[in-house]
Amino acid sequence: MRRRDFIGNAALAGALLPLAGAGAAAAPKAPLLPRPLAPGDTVALVSPSSAVDDSFDLQLAQEVMEALGFTVRTGAHYAARRGHLAGTDAQRAGDINTAFADPDVRAVICTRGGSGAARLLPLLDYDAIRADPKPLLGYSDVTALHSAIHAKTGLVTFHGPIGAGSWNRFNVDQFRRLFFERELMHYRNLVEAGDELVPRRNRTVTITGGKARGELVGGNLTVLTAIAGSPYLPDFDGRILFLEDVSEAPYRVDRMLTTLRLMGALDRIAGFIFGECTDCDPGDGYGSLTLSQILDDHIRPLGIPAYRGAMIGHIRQQFIVPVGGQVELDADAGTFRLLEPVFQSA
Repeated sequence: MRRRDFIGNAALAGALLPLAGAGAAAAPKAPLLPRPLAPGDTVALVSPSSAVDDSFDLQLAQEVMEALGFTVRTGAHYAARRGHLAGTDAQRAGDINTAFADPDVRAVICTRGGSGAARLLPLLDYDAIRADPKPLLGYSDVTALHSAIHAKTGLVTFHGPIGAGSWNRFNVDQFRRLFFERELMHYRNLVEAGDELVPRRNRTVTITGGKARGELVGGNLTVLTAIAGSPYLPDFDGRILFLEDVSEAPYRVDRMLTTLRLMGALDRIAGFIFGECTDCDPGDGYGSLTLSQILDDHIRPLGIPAYRGAMIGHIRQQFIVPVGGQVELDADAGTFRLLEPVFQSA
């Protein structure tokens, strides 16, 4: 049963606020679009999660942003370390808040994912984010930031390559088309046969055919379920849910999808896209459900358009997906496309 909050006293019992899940806050009805980005702008590099393994990665992240044509401003603590984290919670959150409050900074780029971003959610200045909406880019653990910022402000953010990740030709092309040309992207997998008679790489598989329209929400499955029950989870009503993960045994994927089903999230989505679950093979010695069987168990009974295999996740070539963007999903074709701009008018 969907939980509701009463507003006021018994006289206002008819005025109810639907919640996205246990303790979750519904996102604003209208998305908040970030201001457009252009070559020559200043971008901030921040480290909201784990510290990098090699400080050279930070140099590479800065060089990538400069090669894209940006002036780079690094967070005061982006190279810090506390255990596995890139500094204390206050330091990491402070760098994000500073970047959003700085009028000269036009985008916030996360150097890497890992773990720890969810610890920052109560420390973020959502008023400052709302006052100066700008693009946030990252994936994996950065899902916590995407979800919380969208739930609290409605801002469209971007699930895609981290600063220290691979900026190959495909990813750079995605970035330029989406951020500089502000194209209404059509996300279609790059399928190449190579030396195979029949193409195998980047193939999509339809779970349930059909088309659906809605606002994109989601990201990393582990991170999304870790914030279940908090006020930082997005609204799932009528949304297109996209998911990805890495190094999770199938039984854990099953457990997490069960969590989303039991909290009612899966019953409310309009469509479903599963990206890559990299290194998600079962362990030795025991039988295991396959990922295909798990998706059949949890997603197929919903009867909504759904497919798997999208180029989203811990892979070298990956889509840059606007969290909060309005899309149309075509599960038979294994594609989705933007229906509306995801940036303010220039």
